[in-house]
Amino acid sequence: MITRFAPSPTGPLHLGHAYSAILAHEQAIVADGTFLLRIEDTDSTRVRPEYEQAIYDDLAWLGMSWEQPVRRQSDHYADYDKALNNLAKRGLIYPCSCTRRIIQDAGAETGHDGFVYPGICRHRSMADAQPGDALRLNIAAGLTQIKTKPSFIENAGSDQTTHFVSAEDLETRTGDIVLRRKDTGDPAYHLACVHDDGLQGITHIIRGQDLWPLTPVQVLLQRLLDLPTPTYHHHRLITDDRGRRLAKVDRSKALAKYRAEGATPNDIRQMVGLPQT
Repeated sequence: MITRFAPSPTGPLHLGHAYSAILAHEQAIVADGTFLLRIEDTDSTRVRPEYEQAIYDDLAWLGMSWEQPVRRQSDHYADYDKALNNLAKRGLIYPCSCTRRIIQDAGAETGHDGFVYPGICRHRSMADAQPGDALRLNIAAGLTQIKTKPSFIENAGSDQTTHFVSAEDLETRTGDIVLRRKDTGDPAYHLACVHDDGLQGITHIIRGQDLWPLTPVQVLLQRLLDLPTPTYHHHRLITDDRGRRLAKVDRSKALAKYRAEGATPNDIRQMVGLPQT
């Protein structure tokens, strides 16, 4: 087993992060496997050095260790460019100049990850790419280059279930995802995450149920980049007193705040429903 915890340094870690990281770390230990920490710092407008340092501090306080060196995605943009060139040569990506407002005004419906792109720029070729364009994956074209139906295994303890990727769901509920962001040129989450999971030999991905709807398009991207598909475990989410998922955008209480108030790592484990050590 090789698994990982891959946070973005765009805010402090909260209890939901702690739960996910502890699960991955302990499952690696039980399996005599490897636990990796990866810093997914490709959102250049939001990442902060102090948040990255806080990740190391929080995880060490919780009693975790990981192999060195830690992969920081911002140090490897050339790798993601190579993956984009691979897809471009096969006609699988296209440039897009659409803003969020243009997409919304075109009547885009809400899907698994925001608005489903309605294909406004799908007719454009890479020869037409302009500075500041986003690059999108042509889902329909990608599906034609897959010989067998993509699938993945969801592992929930002793229960393993094979899930087949629905082409209709990808086209109508996911749409042509962004692989390189508009204006900044940063590699988008789907591309960098899938690329690095393959590069690092990740065999098991342990993450929250909120990412379940995004798994099919990542499995498709794995197939298109000739990368293996890991086994997945999408765990329950840690929620607040009102049942809402904890999130940085909602300024959920930081682990460092609990620590400053005198909480112990075992207190954190109790808060997220894990046995004490």
